[in-house]
Amino acid sequence: MSGHHQPLSNRKLITLPSLILAVLAFIALVLLAKRFAFGLGSVTNLNDGYPWGLWVVYDVVVGTGFACGGYALALVVYIANKGKYHPLVRPALLASLFGYTLGGISAFIDMGRYWNFYNMFLPDQMNLNSVMLEVGLCVTAYCTVLFIEFMPAVAEHYRMQKLKALLEKVLFIFIAIGVLLPTMHQSSLGSLLIAMGYKVDPLWQSLQLQPLFAILTAITLGFSIVIFEASFVTVGFKRSSETHILKGLGKMIQVMLSVYLVIRFGDLAMRGVLPNIFDGSFRSFMFMVETALFVVPLVILSSPQRRNRGSMLLIAAVSMLFAGALYRFNAFLIGWTPNASNSFVYFPSTEEFLVSIGIIAMEILGYLIIVKWLPILPVDHAEPHGAESSQPEQA
Repeated sequence: MSGHHQPLSNRKLITLPSLILAVLAFIALVLLAKRFAFGLGSVTNLNDGYPWGLWVVYDVVVGTGFACGGYALALVVYIANKGKYHPLVRPALLASLFGYTLGGISAFIDMGRYWNFYNMFLPDQMNLNSVMLEVGLCVTAYCTVLFIEFMPAVAEHYRMQKLKALLEKVLFIFIAIGVLLPTMHQSSLGSLLIAMGYKVDPLWQSLQLQPLFAILTAITLGFSIVIFEASFVTVGFKRSSETHILKGLGKMIQVMLSVYLVIRFGDLAMRGVLPNIFDGSFRSFMFMVETALFVVPLVILSSPQRRNRGSMLLIAAVSMLFAGALYRFNAFLIGWTPNASNSFVYFPSTEEFLVSIGIIAMEILGYLIIVKWLPILPVDHAEPHGAESSQPEQA
């Protein structure tokens, strides 16, 4: 155990939740083997009008948003110099590493001609006008940066003091790059919507502000996932509450969400699109559900008393995660029409859902294993160390 972080080595590695997660992950791997053996059409409902579907939108667009905990905390701890949030950095980095790595792997899975993936790294094959090129290169580079940022925990566990000292000397360079790359990548997702033009419903299209919307939602999702993870670690491992730290993140979510909603609805009003919210269509209904989910955390977090309660912080974070996910689903899938005739129909197959669920299970299972192996979580002085805990095992 280190001075500031500890592995939960006194916890069982094999538990009922971990077995369930392992089964879901195994099902996904079997379906992926089928996908690579027989092609995308064997497991997906993709077609010529919808060449991308659930896997790209969830695993890449939404999943990388959920993986912005490390990015959001880097902005707060290393840019804004708020050192009190430093204990949350390693768990957030671990979740970001899993989220972005699995997002990149998912993009490879979804490629029709996946054997040509390396072309994006060849200068003579690059389409420098492609937004997707920047997304792909930034995600790949950020995965590498996250791995380097995470290495001090490995060096600490194996008592490689020289390696840890060397990493700490140069880590500021990678932290700076680690702030730049997600900013580029997330803003590029907004630019991708701009490139889609009229194919995106006016409720989610803005030819000037999409990159800003993408960054604002990514940072807010990052803070929310940190609260979500910390809350479930507290409950699942019976650790001391971190509400005294997390409530500050709740205040940041409130401020950023207020800014986002003001700009978002101001943009809708300027473009004369507000009447579309009430036109009775399915898309207008989805917009109202999305907005309601954004308003819930705003209401909860506006009260200092509610921010001081761990349960209310968790509810606000979960609502924000659903809101951010639905916003991206609405913009990239539900509010997207592939052509003017609207002759193509897409709804994910059961196999597509199972693969996405399995990828989520892999991330959670990997997180549980690594926090029991490496010094990731901050030291909980109320917990006995070095001996088997007498408290019931839940995670």
